[in-house]
Amino acid sequence: MTDASTWVPVKRDDGETVGYVEPLTPDFGEVLPRNRLGHVVGEPQPYIDAEDLLVERGIGELAEHWHLDGAAQALAIAELSPAGIVLRDALLAKALVPTADVHVPWPDLDGRLSR
Repeated sequence: MTDASTWVPVKRDDGETVGYVEPLTPDFGEVLPRNRLGHVVGEPQPYIDAEDLLVERGIGELAEHWHLDGAAQALAIAELSPAGIVLRDALLAKALVPTADVHVPWPDLDGRLSR
């Protein structure tokens, strides 16, 4: 299993983290690009190419609706940190209606979240 503590954050010019590169070789000659959730978003590639890919992708996908374990219920990401991913019912949260939090461990290596 991959060790997220070895991942290197990739940041935009404004300092916002847009993803991570997971080293596949000790010299970082080949890395695996991962989004903020920890999902793989490209093939193994050189560090600079992975960094460029992540900066270009940005973090817009975090604002989209997500589904947990293939369920139909649309969820919105409310919080995202190494402490975990907190999701809420997307429609109720948009209407500012209190809703129960759903917690998923970070990183989501099992791919429990999908769009």
